[in-house]
Amino acid sequence: MYELIVQSHFDAAHYLRDYPGKCAQVHGHSWDVEVVLQGEQLDNLGMLVDFGIVKAELNRICDQLDHKMINEHSYFQEHNPTAENLARFFHEQLTEWVKTRYSHIIVASVEVWESPRASIRYKAI
Repeated sequence: MYELIVQSHFDAAHYLRDYPGKCAQVHGHSWDVEVVLQGEQLDNLGMLVDFGIVKAELNRICDQLDHKMINEHSYFQEHNPTAENLARFFHEQLTEWVKTRYSHIIVASVEVWESPRASIRYKAI
């Protein structure tokens, strides 16, 4: 089994709806995102998937949120913009992208850091 790992970063603000603490106020984070793709089959060049292609797609998704209010994104109008829901959002977006291009791999996990010492990981079932 091969695991391809790429990371990206974005800066964005959010607030947590119905939260009883200070995170109910608008605040920002420097978010980091790590994606793990898994597969057993390599292509004719000996690669699982080209790193650059995966990085470009991850960056495209990050750009939807970069320097924005996460709560205003359509997905987060229905889901509270917690780190947990951000990890699931990235996983869902990347899974849809992978399904249309690479039938031999899966998005195994997405980890989102809201700070250097706090992260959440969402895994494929």
